Amino acid sequence: MIDERLMARIERLSGLELSPAEREALRADLTRILEYFQKLTELDTEGVPPFEPLPGRVNAWREDEPRESLSQEEALANAPDRQDGYFKVPRVFGGP
Repeated sequence: MIDERLMARIERLSGLELSPAEREALRADLTRILEYFQKLTELDTEGVPPFEPLPGRVNAWREDEPRESLSQEEALANAPDRQDGYFKVPRVFGGP
C-alpha cells in the first residue's frame, strides 16, 4: 500500500532521517492504519446521524473586534532568548 517512493516523500516532508529499520517499521504502521480506515468504509452507516459532540449547543464565538494587543517588549518579556526584537529559537530544519 505504501511503497518506497511514498515513504521517501513522507520522510522528506516530515524532516525525518530514518534508518532502514525505522523506515520499515513506520511503513508497516502506516499501512495498518490505512487498512483500518479502508475497513471502516465497509460499514453500513445508512440512517446513522452525523456526529454531534454537544447536542443542542450553539457555537459561542465572540464577535471579532479589534482591541489592544501586547507591545513588542511585553511579548518578548519572558522570552528565554531574543535577537533584534524577535524570538530566537534553535534551528528546526537544515539550511545555511
